[in-house]
Amino acid sequence: MRIIEQTTDFRLEGESAVAIGKFDGVHLGHRKLIRKITEQKERGMLATVFTFDTSAAAFFGGEERELTTAAEKRRIFEALGVDILIEFPLNKETAATTPENFVLSYLVERMRAAYVCAGPDLSFGRNGAGDYALLARYAAKGGYRTELIDKVAVDGAEVSSTRVRVAVRAGDMEAVARMLGAPYSVSGTVAYGRQLGRTIGMPTANLIPEGAKLLPPYGVYYSETILDGQLYPSISNVGCKPTVGAPDGAGVETYLYGFDGDLYGRSLTVELLSFRRPEMKFDGVEQLRAHMEADIAAGEDYHKKGFGTKSE
Repeated sequence: MRIIEQTTDFRLEGESAVAIGKFDGVHLGHRKLIRKITEQKERGMLATVFTFDTSAAAFFGGEERELTTAAEKRRIFEALGVDILIEFPLNKETAATTPENFVLSYLVERMRAAYVCAGPDLSFGRNGAGDYALLARYAAKGGYRTELIDKVAVDGAEVSSTRVRVAVRAGDMEAVARMLGAPYSVSGTVAYGRQLGRTIGMPTANLIPEGAKLLPPYGVYYSETILDGQLYPSISNVGCKPTVGAPDGAGVETYLYGFDGDLYGRSLTVELLSFRRPEMKFDGVEQLRAHMEADIAAGEDYHKKGFGTKSE
């Protein structure tokens, strides 16, 4: 996958099939758009995603936490078959681009769009004035065809990034997974912690999330961990470890079943499957050890019953 970043001066070498959006969460609705553009590869088009290098909500004020970080989006898009990812710089100048200029200068001239798909809530250009109707109106002049893609419904309601965000903040990881089409995950590099788990016979991987990742409520979660392409059943604590303190703030501490080795400095992706209990402060290390043992035993039982994605 080719990534175009930190520039507005680019031109694709072939015709493209384009999906436009913020893609926060890369939920089922987004995946439907991406499926549409990858289908156009059979017609010789480049499957192209146009998004922004920063959250529009964060730029204009408001939500700052991300469901999906830039690095996570890159990995997801590549896995879904995207050829070109355009991470368009969002600043005062580019935010002032009129919708008409965006279509003619960027979509037509630079991206050489032959096919553009979008959802009914598409907005682009200055003040978000551009919509699907404008996109369709310029199709003949721009030499591309458009397709309006209906939203996806899950549990009786339309899937949206806002709805996913609400479910994450509620700790309803099962609902989140149904809307994303995959478990909610946290990626990063394993850092040195206090190494307390190792001293009490339960070594854990201390993960500091990438970017401004939105974390669910602090607590213990049944999880699965991806390491070097292999999936390990695991159990994770999200939070600040109040009993011993976390010097680097909130993180994800994970115990991997069946793994024996050094994880420091290695990249992990932890998939949070289901909430077990809230984070607690204990009256010392022995009480913490007892609860960790109970959590690990409960996690082992959870995975043996086949609740994890590995068994689906």
